Amino acid sequence: MCSAVLTALAGTSSVAMAQEAFKIGLILPMTGQQASTGRQIEAAARLYMAQNGDTIGGRKVQLILKDDTSLPDVTRRLAQELVVNDKVDVLAGFGITPSAMATAPIATQSKTPQVVMAAATSSITQASPYIVRTSFTLPQVSVALADWAPKNGIKKVVTLVSDYGPGIDAEKYFKERLIFNGGQVTEALRVPLRNPDFAPFLQKVRDGKPDALFVFVPSGAGAAVMKQFLERGMDKAGIKLIGTGDVTDDDQLNDMGEGALGVVTSHHYSAAHPSPANKKFVEAFGKANKGLRPNFMAVGGYDGMRVIYEALKKTGGKGGGDALLAAMKGQIFESPRGPVFIDAQTRDIVQNVYLRKVEKKDGQLYNVEFDVIKDVKDPGKN
Repeated sequence: MCSAVLTALAGTSSVAMAQEAFKIGLILPMTGQQASTGRQIEAAARLYMAQNGDTIGGRKVQLILKDDTSLPDVTRRLAQELVVNDKVDVLAGFGITPSAMATAPIATQSKTPQVVMAAATSSITQASPYIVRTSFTLPQVSVALADWAPKNGIKKVVTLVSDYGPGIDAEKYFKERLIFNGGQVTEALRVPLRNPDFAPFLQKVRDGKPDALFVFVPSGAGAAVMKQFLERGMDKAGIKLIGTGDVTDDDQLNDMGEGALGVVTSHHYSAAHPSPANKKFVEAFGKANKGLRPNFMAVGGYDGMRVIYEALKKTGGKGGGDALLAAMKGQIFESPRGPVFIDAQTRDIVQNVYLRKVEKKDGQLYNVEFDVIKDVKDPGKN
């Protein structure tokens, strides 16, 4: 009798081991300037779980959401707590570059994979061998526009970027490629990241009368730029607005009004991307979130969850930092944005970049793709 009980207990403990939750610590800006990023990524992560179940290889998947308010010191503290107290298997999210960078040493020390779903400075993946990125990089999307502009009568450009990692990347790679293509950047303007006021910068641009203004601002700030650009009549003065897709963010595009029509941007995702996979994604996302339209942050979160799920499957539910990391590298799949893969060497995403123009479709504004550059690696890495 006694041995039977012991056997039963031993069996129970191995079941308990198998049933121990697989924890994903999701650190996002849920409040503050980048709150739209947090809302989009959380919604996408929860949608992925709803569609694919919350048990993989006998392990229950648990999402632990933390709001870092986009302050790197807070991100670092939360990451530390998630690793030490909650014993998370994966750290994920990271709305802005300084937050991703602040967490990198913790990921390295604890051998915890860090899945960057938003932040887009090229060098992020070099900050820790445990970082895998499912968003994009600014060099990836800036170069395409610098190739397009001179072929379309845009030679003299002023650049206007937020003054931090991704903005500096966007400015550098756009400028280098534009000059290579025979164009010129007549002025490079940088706006503070916190509490930005675009007005004085835009007035300066209007006075300089370039062919176009190239803009990068983080997700959520595009509407303010668009509003002030139009208020100053810059479009009527013959200055075109071009930029990376953050400027005509799908999340805010309808609120920008007709003044946004015709704005050309380059990016890796549009809610109007015509593939069957994306149509399903947009419909499911809207249904689960009171009609909210997914933006490029959502697709970074959705694909990030896929990369984590597939890695856990590959390890047979065992997980473990190094095994998970190895299983994340080299993944190839069809994303709502198009075909993507995780480069095994750089742990960065390789993806299509699309040129898009704001057009009206079914009474709504969309970024409609008109050209594609396939399988773009991050030009910031050799």
